[in-house]
Amino acid sequence: MDTAERRIVAFTAGSHGLVHTYELSIPILLTVWIAEFSTTAATLGVVVTIGYGLFGVGALPGGILVDRFGSKPLILACLAGMAGSFLLVSLAPNLLTLGLAIALWGVTASVYHPAGLALISKTIDQRGTALGYHGIGGNLGIALGPLATALLLLAFDWQIVAALLTIPAVVVAAYGATVDTNGERETGGDEEEADADEAVTLSSVVGDTRVLMGGGFLIVLAFATSSGLYYRTFLTFLPDLLGDVLSGLIDVQLIDPESPYAEEFDLARYLYVAILTVGVLGQYLGGRIADRIRPERALIGLMAALVVLALLFVPASGSAPTFLAVSLLLGVALFTVQPLSQATVAAYSPPDARGLSFGYAYLAIFGVGSLGAALAGTVLTRAGASELFVVLAGIAAVGALSATAVVRAATRRD
Repeated sequence: MDTAERRIVAFTAGSHGLVHTYELSIPILLTVWIAEFSTTAATLGVVVTIGYGLFGVGALPGGILVDRFGSKPLILACLAGMAGSFLLVSLAPNLLTLGLAIALWGVTASVYHPAGLALISKTIDQRGTALGYHGIGGNLGIALGPLATALLLLAFDWQIVAALLTIPAVVVAAYGATVDTNGERETGGDEEEADADEAVTLSSVVGDTRVLMGGGFLIVLAFATSSGLYYRTFLTFLPDLLGDVLSGLIDVQLIDPESPYAEEFDLARYLYVAILTVGVLGQYLGGRIADRIRPERALIGLMAALVVLALLFVPASGSAPTFLAVSLLLGVALFTVQPLSQATVAAYSPPDARGLSFGYAYLAIFGVGSLGAALAGTVLTRAGASELFVVLAGIAAVGALSATAVVRAATRRD
């Protein structure tokens, strides 16, 4: 890659990492908000569901906006919007304002994936290498964002932490403003630009959707929905769940009890970060598996494994080694799903509707899947952790059945 391409990769990888930094810092902050706003897990689950839902729902119109206005303006707007939303979080005096701030984050973050992936696909010759770096940026945000949030909470009030989290977005946006993305506009002539304009009309979107949904793509979306529900249901209240188990299981004094940081130190936050970190291994494994066997077949076994791991989570809490093992295996398996799911979407969608197919997939995974936050909060409020993981096992079982239906009834188009 030349210098201009490397700058584009740095810009998109950094932006991708920040999207997931904000996304997964929210569960860390939830551990504080429950007490701060004197509310329940169910109520906060609904609040977070709105933001996460908009994060998914906005992907489809976000893709249309990318075709019309280009990727760079939308990525910059995304970064500015995410910074502004977390600044509003830091100023939130009540639950309503907090909900509005998280909703604003969802709207502005939703445009990133179609914008970032479109920019890479249109400007980088070594597309696979660039997408690899882009994925690494996202994984680093997934792991290091919650870690940074947890560490900052040791030293600062949550309002200050939320305000500090806006700084990286401002820095990346300032860098992105200097990045030359003219190649995105120069990839085709006038005829191609006319085709792009046509692609954003309602009739063409409807026509492409009809073509896409033929051949069983709805079954693929059923799998995408179940995987998104599992992802959001598992992760949203995971720091609290880990804290409940670890408080009676592990007694470590990493912080002096007399230290001013002792009250804010929570070992569960760091196990949560560890679970997200081992997800990097899952991403790698999923990509390697997808290159060797049909991804939809691999998903059948993987979702079955998630059923077993969900059912083992509570029984494993009897001892530290078994609990840590099951928790980390869940992290690996959960993130192994993602590249396999993306490969399946590509395999069962026609090339000329590939962008639209991923728009619908993100709508299912992050949009419908966002209901998992409210589901988790409701189950935890009315029942408990044991029941929540039975629900998770049921979601994974539906995912395994959906993947089986894809193999048997859908038509591959790649």
